[in-house]
Amino acid sequence: MATQASTSIPRLRALKRPNAAVPIAVLLLGLILFWLGENLVRTPADFYQNFVYGATNGLLYGLIAIGYSLVYGILELINFAHGDVFMLGSMMATTFVGVTILGLTAGSAWYVLWPGIIAALLISMAFCGTLNASIERVAYRRLRTAPRLAPLITAIGMSFILQNVGLVWKGPRPISTVDILPHGAIFTIGGVAYTWSEFFVVAVTLPTLALLVWLVQRTRHGKAMRATAQDREAAAMMGIDVDRTISFTFLLAGALAGVAGTVFALYNTNTSFLTGFRTGLIAFTAAVLGGIGNLPGAVLGAMLIGLLEGFSDGLAWHALGSQWTEAVIFAILIIILVLRPEGLLGERTPEGG
Repeated sequence: MATQASTSIPRLRALKRPNAAVPIAVLLLGLILFWLGENLVRTPADFYQNFVYGATNGLLYGLIAIGYSLVYGILELINFAHGDVFMLGSMMATTFVGVTILGLTAGSAWYVLWPGIIAALLISMAFCGTLNASIERVAYRRLRTAPRLAPLITAIGMSFILQNVGLVWKGPRPISTVDILPHGAIFTIGGVAYTWSEFFVVAVTLPTLALLVWLVQRTRHGKAMRATAQDREAAAMMGIDVDRTISFTFLLAGALAGVAGTVFALYNTNTSFLTGFRTGLIAFTAAVLGGIGNLPGAVLGAMLIGLLEGFSDGLAWHALGSQWTEAVIFAILIIILVLRPEGLLGERTPEGG
């Protein structure tokens, strides 16, 4: 009886402990919705324009964030070099889209542009996928049983190495990509034009995400990835080649970074050796916001971060301005980690002893 009484007291105290996360989250969400509603009423054109801008960037962040989630889901490793793989992919795309190689120029017909763009996508995917799988084989594989700090530091080291590769390859200044995408309006909403260049991001990203979902859910490799993510030892006992599955996951994440790098280079028409650092951190924030290791959560978090970036940069009424955008994004990361460490769509799992 004494034992039962002593064990029941902590449970009663735990039930009475107030949870401040819900009211804080509700208050924060209410303020954001009020701010967005006021801007929509006061300046609808600015609201629509920044919504399109934010959603377009959110799709790009989503492609990169999924790469973080894929690797974390199978290895519980935050691959900080992933953003720099994306950066090198954008440089590769810039190189092969140049006039002297693929012969693509602004104003070319669509039947000239699309084969060249697809070729650039495939080249960047192959380059980034091979690079990412090689990084796993050389830098991470021997550290799987090491303390978590060792692979984390190794990932940061690989990030700096890739940054310097980009610096030596293209130099310290931003490099320009040939502006080959058409900029005419497809349709207009509230006086704001939705252009072909913005549609290009959607036309590449959404099929890529759909193909990824099919691959993970329906194919043999995808089932092996999910089994390895759940229990590596059990997957090995069932005949799954764990090393090959992990290498395939890094290959897939790198290929997604290659797609994102190509789309980024063509849409923004410039890149630099520091592009991967900033964009990778924002994509990582999006993955944490949605739930690291959760693929739909990574896309949701990326869309929310992209919209927040767009609204913070450009709304007219009480917007903080672009100089505060990154501070707001990473403040949200801190709030999410404090109030809900598992993210919006993640599941809280107990730590292994």
